[in-house]
Amino acid sequence: MRTLATKQHILENAGYVYHIDREIYFNRKAKKVFSMDFVEDHEEEEIEQSIRHETDGTKWRFYFNSEPADPVKRALEFMLG
Repeated sequence: MRTLATKQHILENAGYVYHIDREIYFNRKAKKVFSMDFVEDHEEEEIEQSIRHETDGTKWRFYFNSEPADPVKRALEFMLG
């Protein structure tokens, strides 16, 4: 398994920014959010595949170990714009 630092480097190279208070990586252009737990618990290849996964860009895509509750999604969507 790769180190956490390697996984974080992959996200940062893809344009993701870390939000320390929420413990998430996000990319406004891609409209994707990765929880730190997801990053820690999944292999590098799965993270890279999730980064490459195409979306229509109209709704945020959340990569969490378990689906976040709707109020959490709405709060993150509001915060991220």
